[in-house]
Amino acid sequence: MTSASAVGAFANDELIQLSQNPKNWAMPTGDYANTRYSKLNQINKDNVKNLQVKWTFSTGVLRGHEGGPLVIGDVMYITTPFPNIVYALDLNNEGKIIWKYEPKQDPNVIPIMCCDTVNRGVAYGDGKIILNQADTTVTALDAKTGKVVWSVKNGDATDGSTGQSGTHAPIVVKDKVLVGISGGEFGVRGWVAAYNLKDGSLAWKGYSTGPDNEMLVDPEKTTNLGKPVGKDSSLKSWEGEQWKEGGGSTWGWYAYDPTLNLVYYGTGNPSTWNPVQRPGDNKYSMTIFARDADTGMAKWVYQMTPHDEWDFDGVNEMILVDGMDVGGAKHDVLVHFDRNGFAYTLDRGTGELLVAKKFDPAVNWATEVVMDKSSDQFGRPQVVAKYSTQHNGEDTNTTGVCPAALGTKDQQPATYSPKTGLFYVPTNHVCMDYEPYRVSYTAGQPYVGATVSMYPAPNSHGGMGNFIAWDAAKGEIVWSKPELFSVWSGALATDGDVVFYGTLEGYLKAIDKDGKELYKFKTPSGIIGNVNTYEHNGKQYIAVLSGVGGWAGIGLAGGLLSPENAAAWHGAVDQGRAQGTAEQVVGTAGLGAVGGYAGLAQYTTLGGQLTVFGLPD
Repeated sequence: MTSASAVGAFANDELIQLSQNPKNWAMPTGDYANTRYSKLNQINKDNVKNLQVKWTFSTGVLRGHEGGPLVIGDVMYITTPFPNIVYALDLNNEGKIIWKYEPKQDPNVIPIMCCDTVNRGVAYGDGKIILNQADTTVTALDAKTGKVVWSVKNGDATDGSTGQSGTHAPIVVKDKVLVGISGGEFGVRGWVAAYNLKDGSLAWKGYSTGPDNEMLVDPEKTTNLGKPVGKDSSLKSWEGEQWKEGGGSTWGWYAYDPTLNLVYYGTGNPSTWNPVQRPGDNKYSMTIFARDADTGMAKWVYQMTPHDEWDFDGVNEMILVDGMDVGGAKHDVLVHFDRNGFAYTLDRGTGELLVAKKFDPAVNWATEVVMDKSSDQFGRPQVVAKYSTQHNGEDTNTTGVCPAALGTKDQQPATYSPKTGLFYVPTNHVCMDYEPYRVSYTAGQPYVGATVSMYPAPNSHGGMGNFIAWDAAKGEIVWSKPELFSVWSGALATDGDVVFYGTLEGYLKAIDKDGKELYKFKTPSGIIGNVNTYEHNGKQYIAVLSGVGGWAGIGLAGGLLSPENAAAWHGAVDQGRAQGTAEQVVGTAGLGAVGGYAGLAQYTTLGGQLTVFGLPD
């Protein structure tokens, strides 16, 4: 008889082996370290200009397609935005459908999905495909047949009554599936839950805010910047019981270090967006957590943006790199490009903060993160009073804040190349006006409390995005490639000395290590999916989902923009914001993004397509 732990160990070993074989793309981010790097080199900087479309597949859904396909052996697995259809495609037959699974979900979950009905991909483990549905149901499907093996509710999205939803890709670690929750704009109190891979039973659950025991925090052993967090550290940072609707949702990407047995992830914004209504540091929103994979106990935490005033969620991916030389000392590091515009390099074993630097020169809300360990401000950003959204305890209409609420980088994952030692990062070059207002909490109702307008960073190249190369040891931009719109796709680096990414207009682009453009192809819709690569029958392929949407593309995905009005709105934003009723309807719609990205409607439209590229036969 095989024990559950033995089954878990085998499943984990299998997944590690699959991810180490570059022919596969066995995890949503390629590997546990979230490097999104492939050792495949058949497609290289010399021949990438010859790429051709080999085959395509329509998903049948016209909303934002974030995430990307998994490839395991001869089968590709993809998922769609709501209703979260999962397809298994036969790579031996140019994507012939092996099976299709379409869950039955309450459509009332759609209005509570703040930033489009996205899904960032499925996970694989122990012969199962794991789907995190919009309605918070976690479903395990037989990878060969598509039949449901088990299903469990991670949250409660019934009739949209709680504001809880599911958007991110789960991660399989050892014998468990880790899943978080979305809903910070509805006052959802965030958590991460681990379910047993065998049967879906709950193994552990750790909240982002609240009492130590519910957060799985040991006040004496869990550290923050090397010091014990102390008893009730989260409770003391909230007024009264505000932590109960405190946000800190967990919808980003997860990393895992098998040697340390630690899982890493970031938490989202505190609720509400109005900072006056929630005095204190609001721990542990905007925080990196390092948790023991078996028990969920937090080993260390680090809060990037205490008492957030700008919606700078900390959910972006953690990229793990071994043996990085930082200041003359070797560290196994965690690198995190935060929404707040600072890139952080930390020792992932101890949580020691090593580097914290701006990765976009437009960032102005803070001057620096204090790096003097003897200072009581160590690790804290130094807020510029002019860009605070509160003054003397009063709401303030603040203009010219950089970055905008969607951050210098949102969830679109960066990539790391061990060949160059550099990180290649898709970024937003966007600023905002931010006006908080009073709001009361009602379960299932928006709990935002701010009106936001976004626009390109002033005194710059006029576009809304850059694709950059970053030195994480020094905290320096090596080069920056401007883009017309935010770069909202995940990047891919390969051993062929090529870096791939997609644009909101719909281009798949290939560049060399110095940022020189080598190839581009316009797909039918804007790309917010993550570029992947795999090998089949001895040939390397590049795959990407196109389908404009997400926060930046919500104007198109939600039907708020058309080509006819795009030019007018784009012009109004360029001149400093639309006026009167027009501004209220479009300029600040979609949590501020619609007006800023109005011009996107002139370049692309809705879609849902997988495009697979390869070299000529």
